[in-house]
Amino acid sequence: MADNLTTGLQNVLTGVEKAHGLPNAHYTDHETYHAETGQLFAKQWAALAFVADLPGNAHVKPIDFIGQPLLLATDRDGTIRVFENVCRHRGMILVDEAKPVPGALRCPYHSWCYDLTGKLRATPHVGGPGHNGHDAIDRSKLGLIEVRSHVWRGIVFVNLDGNAPSFEEANASLIARWAEFEQPLYFGGEDSVFELALNTNWKLAIENYCESYHLPWVHPALNSYSRLEDHYNIEGQHEFSGQGTHVYRQLVGDAGEKFPDLKGLDAKWDAAAEYIALYPNVLLGIHRDHSFAIILIPQGPENTTERIALFYHQPEAIAENYASLRAKNTTQWKAVFEEDIFVVEGMQRGRHARGFDGGRFSPVMDGPTHNFHKWVASTMLDRTDG
Repeated sequence: MADNLTTGLQNVLTGVEKAHGLPNAHYTDHETYHAETGQLFAKQWAALAFVADLPGNAHVKPIDFIGQPLLLATDRDGTIRVFENVCRHRGMILVDEAKPVPGALRCPYHSWCYDLTGKLRATPHVGGPGHNGHDAIDRSKLGLIEVRSHVWRGIVFVNLDGNAPSFEEANASLIARWAEFEQPLYFGGEDSVFELALNTNWKLAIENYCESYHLPWVHPALNSYSRLEDHYNIEGQHEFSGQGTHVYRQLVGDAGEKFPDLKGLDAKWDAAAEYIALYPNVLLGIHRDHSFAIILIPQGPENTTERIALFYHQPEAIAENYASLRAKNTTQWKAVFEEDIFVVEGMQRGRHARGFDGGRFSPVMDGPTHNFHKWVASTMLDRTDG
């Protein structure tokens, strides 16, 4: 696979005027999919879940992520951690469902118990009936295996192999770009989260999201006020790309109400908004009054789950008197995202065409998508070179 993979990917790395897109195998082939998840997800900072997936302290949620059984947990002090969701005894899955943990995490197989910091606290009968310890079992060395994690903008990120630069270093350019927005976010609640199941490769969702070229035909309502010519490309960074608009129109409720703005923003944000794909798998939207995030969870080479959450920039926006406006906002964004489904699923079907050579890019309109393809290609070539 390595020689063919290298040949195809070299065609992606030329200038946008002559470059081809990623070869079909990167959308349809199981072996290539597993190579990608190992290189593009496990070795990078990838989005795993939302902080809001844990409704309070002392809660856990099991998550299957690119074939890895993980456990999202918050301890009794509210610290969020991610562990491998397996008992250190015989590898039994520790937790099968999201739940509060009033006491210890107990393995259902032999009842080994862990606290929410991952420490092994009890090993009943490990030394024989009635003997709960043994010299060969050092509890201090048999805690749950913790996965490196970081929280940013309401999202829990993980670095599975533990070797990536710090999150702040790896994503310094985007953090600096949005420095004005480094203030608390307020999750909108149950009316501000939903999921979409897509019959497409996860990369096609990113490719579609980070360009505005498709707006007139796929999003005619949105394009009616934020026109194609009102948008600009965001590219040239190794870890992200996307697009922005100079014409953001705030949502207005039936009584003329609007969500309160984040304080202290530059005047450009009065009408601007930006939509950025942070590689490998989170799509971010940022506005003066609210933000959203879409976590892409690959489910094999041809299926993806999108998990969407909306956040607000002032605490009063999550109060009951804004409930109808929040629901309206969620409905509006869901309709926009659903409009993209036929496109990404159509491209997925198209990737089975034997003669398709990865396609070409508009040198003017497709720069953000080509930027993503270059990231995939260069990162995968690092693997083949190593």
